[in-house]
Amino acid sequence: MDEMLELARGFYEDEYADSVLYAQLAKIEKDEEIRKEFMRLSNIESKHAKFWHDFIKRHGGEVPKPSVKRLTIFSVKLLRRVLGPGSVASLLEMGENSAIQKYFKYLTTYAERFSEDELREIKDVILDELEHEKFFYESKERFHVENTRDLVLGMNDGLVEILGAVTGLSAVYPNNPQLVGISGLIVGVAGALSMAIGTFVSVRSQRQIKESIRDRMEVLFRVSPERAAEELVEKLVEGGMPEEVAKEVARELADNSEAIMQLLLPKAEENEIRAALYTGFAYLLGVAFPVTPYFLASSSLTALPFSILLAGSALAIVATLISLLSGISIKKKVVEMVATGLGAAFLSYLFGRLMEVLFNVSAL
Repeated sequence: MDEMLELARGFYEDEYADSVLYAQLAKIEKDEEIRKEFMRLSNIESKHAKFWHDFIKRHGGEVPKPSVKRLTIFSVKLLRRVLGPGSVASLLEMGENSAIQKYFKYLTTYAERFSEDELREIKDVILDELEHEKFFYESKERFHVENTRDLVLGMNDGLVEILGAVTGLSAVYPNNPQLVGISGLIVGVAGALSMAIGTFVSVRSQRQIKESIRDRMEVLFRVSPERAAEELVEKLVEGGMPEEVAKEVARELADNSEAIMQLLLPKAEENEIRAALYTGFAYLLGVAFPVTPYFLASSSLTALPFSILLAGSALAIVATLISLLSGISIKKKVVEMVATGLGAAFLSYLFGRLMEVLFNVSAL
């Protein structure tokens, strides 16, 4: 079977699976508006699957038997229950963007082999996928998915930093696991406070800077609308818009100061207090995995492998979530994060051994 039909088979299977996924999400969604949207998307994906089914048959191909991706459905449902609808919206937006790119490449590569009706229908499929992506992007903004990012990255920092700390301390105090655990907790609490305060200051500063610039633009618009329009033209041209088109847009928006300011500087929606709380809590959650075994074991060297195992498992979960939220390879991200996290722990252990040899602190 040639590549065109092989790709179409994959599209058919993906659209069928997405139709089932959206229907399953609709069953557990409490927000009535989103539940109805999931059902509408399920019906549209079912229509797409039928198009690819008929397309394959018209071109003499064998239609594959569709399968339900149960692991994907379970994972997305779990993500929805644990991290909320924002994470699901981010994940699904990523999937829709991927589908758009694949369909566009397919359309431009094999256009000469399609009938006029097929060309039109494939373009309609792409337009539907673009509309889906827009819905998920808007849903993601509505549910503050940026705080999911704070949660995931804060937990990652807590895991890596405290795993390194307790691993190094295990070499220094092999017979005093509780001291290692207490030390890890102290460092973890200090780190959580530092991360939370840092996030608060960073997000607040960014918002204040944007608000200051918006105030400046509002004054500029009231004092000299012409100059404000010139700045809009400059930004649009920098973004790749032809100068004549940019000038026409500026003329059309000449009396709408809010629209001009929105184009020049979108509002910063992230809340610094919420971001700080998410980051600090997530950091403490990350601390719990490597520290807990030290309060249960009889020696630090006994607790160490369990600490590494728990932290490594948690790192793999965090890596998976980061991959789902950013669209990168899950396998590569898991290997990267687990390897770097455990690598840092190993180096910390070596450094701890060096300190123990140099200062004989384990005997203190």
